[in-house]
Amino acid sequence: MVSIFLQSPTFLTPKDYPFSSPSSTRRTRHGALPLLRVTASRSSYDVVVVGGGIIGLTIARQFLTGSDLSVAVVDKAVPCSGATGAGQGYIWMTHKKPGSDVWDLTLRSHQLWHNLAESLNNEGLDPEELLGWKKTGSLLIGRTSEECVALKQKVHELSEAGLRTEYLSSADLFLKEPSVLVDDDSGAAFLPDDSQLDAHRAVAYIEKGNREFATEGRYAEFYHEPVTGLIRSDGHSTEVVGVQTSKRNLYGKKATIVAAGCWSGSLMHELLKDCNISLDVPVKPRKGHLLVVENFDSFHINHGIMEAGYANHQSASTSGLDVDERMLSISMTATMDTTGNLVLGSSREFVGFDTEADEFIVRCIWERAAEFFPKLRDISLEDFIRNRKVRVGLRPYMPDGKPVIGSVPGLQNLYLAAGHEGGGLSMALGTAEMVSDMVLGKPSQVASSPFGVEGRCC
Repeated sequence: MVSIFLQSPTFLTPKDYPFSSPSSTRRTRHGALPLLRVTASRSSYDVVVVGGGIIGLTIARQFLTGSDLSVAVVDKAVPCSGATGAGQGYIWMTHKKPGSDVWDLTLRSHQLWHNLAESLNNEGLDPEELLGWKKTGSLLIGRTSEECVALKQKVHELSEAGLRTEYLSSADLFLKEPSVLVDDDSGAAFLPDDSQLDAHRAVAYIEKGNREFATEGRYAEFYHEPVTGLIRSDGHSTEVVGVQTSKRNLYGKKATIVAAGCWSGSLMHELLKDCNISLDVPVKPRKGHLLVVENFDSFHINHGIMEAGYANHQSASTSGLDVDERMLSISMTATMDTTGNLVLGSSREFVGFDTEADEFIVRCIWERAAEFFPKLRDISLEDFIRNRKVRVGLRPYMPDGKPVIGSVPGLQNLYLAAGHEGGGLSMALGTAEMVSDMVLGKPSQVASSPFGVEGRCC
């Protein structure tokens, strides 16, 4: 039996609920509407996915659309409540390095996002409405002669790797983005094919597609159900056959996949403590802030923008803060979403699982952005505070800078897909394809060995 009932939060619009009463479509604290959640009375599936973020949901989607397997998604909270929902949504290659371990995976994933947007267009649907998809292009901006020399080299490397890119002089940069402060030492790397998504819309679209398989008995969701343990075939064997949650046992006959974002490390520690397996998954939370300035009309941004120092994240320092311990860093990113809101970032720091907004960091992000966009200095602090929202998320950080994707050594049918840090949305579709190929025994589109568990978590 499959049942459907209202659950919050959601990211769909009223037109998706022609049967809803006004009370059933009340807005949640995120400003969204309640969603339809699909659950089932059965407890056995082919695949159990632990984690309802963008990685977990796209893995479920890949199995549903690319095989005849059934899938259950289980999460201790609700979809898009971790790093995914707090992100900026950029699908950019501008800050990636050709030849790095994540290059091919990111490139493949971006191609899959572009293919999805194109397929929606071909079906007469609007990818901007459904995914928040905007092919804006991206600008990586330098403000010193040293940065611009490095950007010219980067443009050469990206071009050699097959991407459309060009270096913009200060005059060309001003023509592209008149709102940006430009002087003689300014320049930028421009990638016209980079795009952006709205994470909430993209998750809503993926969830809606996944739920279409519920009527076939192939899909179910179990939210607000923390996973508390692994189920092994005879209680002590190396074969994992599912998970225990706070409410039930869920069986995955073919695979159990942990894709729990920044909680993956601590969750795996708990799940494996009785398995006599030495495994330390070093995924930990890296907190980030984004500012959303609503109804913004002081100027318009035509592209996704990032400062050249983003990869290194310039350190912010102040008395009273142990910056070294927190490794606090601030750098400028700027986008405009599909509703015209200005989205500014970003910060990174290690403060455990704390998700409270920090006013000092908020001010640092605003002041850093004002160095690039002078018109922000004309906005009073009162107006800024009145019209802003702050997104706080916990990125799943891996020390070596690449996600961990693969089977868990010593246990059959248990897989990991975590540690994407700020690139979860960007790498989601490629990761989902890679995990599905592993489970189904298909050749991988991208070499998976750089992301394996063994040697990195053992």
